[in-house]
Amino acid sequence: MIIWNKIMNQKKVILPEPLMELKKELKNKSKKSFKDENLSPKETALVQKIKAQTFILNKNNVTRTKAYLDFYNVHPEIHWAFLGHMVSRNGGWNMTDLKGGLLPRLLTKNEADSFFTFLERGNWLIFQDAFPQFLVYEESKKNGQNLFYLLKHLHVSTFMETIWHHFWREHDPYILTVSLIINEQSYLESRVLENPTFKKEVFSKLEFKLQDFLSLNHILFPYVVDGTVKVAGQTLHHFENLHKRIILGKQLYAILFSDDQRLKMTEKWANSTPHTGSRMDYWPHIFNHVDEETPSRLLKTRIKSCQLLPGSTRFYSPKLIFVWKNRMHIRAGIADWYKDWRIIYYLINSKENTVGEIKHEYCKTLERLEFAAITKKAISLLD
Repeated sequence: MIIWNKIMNQKKVILPEPLMELKKELKNKSKKSFKDENLSPKETALVQKIKAQTFILNKNNVTRTKAYLDFYNVHPEIHWAFLGHMVSRNGGWNMTDLKGGLLPRLLTKNEADSFFTFLERGNWLIFQDAFPQFLVYEESKKNGQNLFYLLKHLHVSTFMETIWHHFWREHDPYILTVSLIINEQSYLESRVLENPTFKKEVFSKLEFKLQDFLSLNHILFPYVVDGTVKVAGQTLHHFENLHKRIILGKQLYAILFSDDQRLKMTEKWANSTPHTGSRMDYWPHIFNHVDEETPSRLLKTRIKSCQLLPGSTRFYSPKLIFVWKNRMHIRAGIADWYKDWRIIYYLINSKENTVGEIKHEYCKTLERLEFAAITKKAISLLD
């Protein structure tokens, strides 16, 4: 899919000097065919160790999300690790929504299972591609030696191998972070977004086309101000569009890292709040991981302007490990998504919107979602 016209807004854009160097390196890489060089026993053991570590941590959304944060706390220069942690938290919340107090009233069990499989597969794929890159970086730091030639043996894109070599020399966190955003979204494109099963069981469903309504597209970044949890974030429209996902990733990165004070408050919240998958993690006044409803309770409006109405029970939002079993995944196909150096136009710092105001929009979605659940229940009683 040709997307560079959108990047450049159909105007000629001059690449800054650092990107000109990357352009040369990527064009040279494109001319070379990959040769499976023999690794030394020590190198082979290291590659196997990285694969084993990744496999252990890639058990479920909770273990992945924690692994990203643990890595970031040791290597804060790798900004994507924290961005990945916060986005992965949202993936977990979306997973448990499918078993919570509202969505099960709107989706069949098969539809919920299909949505979970879609979310889980994407979460799993990104981790098994990104985390080995982090571990190679960690080993490179530990040994004081550039080890990124090992990435090809971990089936990491030629694009990212080039970017990591550049980061090792230049220490530019912006280029590395945006490159990882491009890489992970491009990696997902053929493995998830173009997967025939997901197209049939997820993308073609009315519920997915109404994802705004179903609250599956709000990405929230909680942080604490004067003891109160606030949320920043962004909303994704047209999830199927690679260009829009990359731009969203850049916006989310800007929201997290352009304001040092908010970044510190978000880090503090993340480190003091273990990820469970329950939305109670950030709003315990609205959500509870224990179901407070009684089966005979008449459904009625409970929330207005991000506050529960007097006498209302909280929304059920379970912990992930109690509602979804760990999944065994089919091994990811080995193919390099990188085809054209012009993808680096995304690396131009376009000063993305950093306001991140999302609380009102998210609360309105909760209200719409509750109204839909009440309406569907009322209609079923009349049938």
